[in-house]
Amino acid sequence: MPAVIIRNLPEETHRALKLRAEQHGRSTEAEIRDILEATVRPAARIRMGSALSRLSQDAGLTNEDLDALRIEIDHGKRPAEPMDFE
Repeated sequence: MPAVIIRNLPEETHRALKLRAEQHGRSTEAEIRDILEATVRPAARIRMGSALSRLSQDAGLTNEDLDALRIEIDHGKRPAEPMDFE
């Protein structure tokens, strides 16, 4: 698992992190991990699949449109039928 070193962290910030960790009943390191996780991966973030689904709905696409695309894609990828000489 990757490790991060934070240089030149002000003493006041370090004390505040330690106090916050104590209030939450965890180590300072665990508190920092939680803060970073909540900041860079918020629960309310828009996920790629949700964004693509919304985009297709806004464009008025239906399952029938998707099926038509699948047929076109699959058409070029099917193996050739062997020739019958009988």
